[in-house]
Amino acid sequence: MSRIGKKPVELPSGVEAKVSGQTIEVKGPKGSRSFTATDDVTITVDGQNVSVEPRGKSKRARQQWGMSRTMVANLAQGVTEGFKKELEINGVGYRAQMQGNTLKLSLGYSHEVNFEVPEGVTVTAPKQTEVIVEGIDQQLVGQVAANIREWRKPEPYKGKGIKYKDEYIFRKEGKKK
Repeated sequence: MSRIGKKPVELPSGVEAKVSGQTIEVKGPKGSRSFTATDDVTITVDGQNVSVEPRGKSKRARQQWGMSRTMVANLAQGVTEGFKKELEINGVGYRAQMQGNTLKLSLGYSHEVNFEVPEGVTVTAPKQTEVIVEGIDQQLVGQVAANIREWRKPEPYKGKGIKYKDEYIFRKEGKKK
């Protein structure tokens, strides 16, 4: 039995959900998102609750049960609060600034890195050493943050690079004489 799948998803006020076939569409104050479930689960909406049930006892149906419930919960959270990833830039001369729809990064290369922000995500740089990625699609927000971090991952000796705000960098000891 899936502990996650058993709990129904409670929709906040101002959010409505519609099911057509295997697709659920959730509309809220920040926009609308949809998710298409596999044929192994059944999605039902009753009032402000969305429940997901498996269509059988197979292993695949039980796997899809919890995952589908989590996806529906993420849709509801995305259209109400949205998702947010915060990045920190550490290093002498390393900085970031927004210029239109482009994030300009100075990361110690001989050139400036220009990162085009995709549709559906907003990127802000409140400080030169801070980048915030926000949006209603959790997967897209995480992917954009990972793509920005990929330009200069934090190194273990001085901690220079781009890291997530809550990330811990394991430090190594340098050479000894």
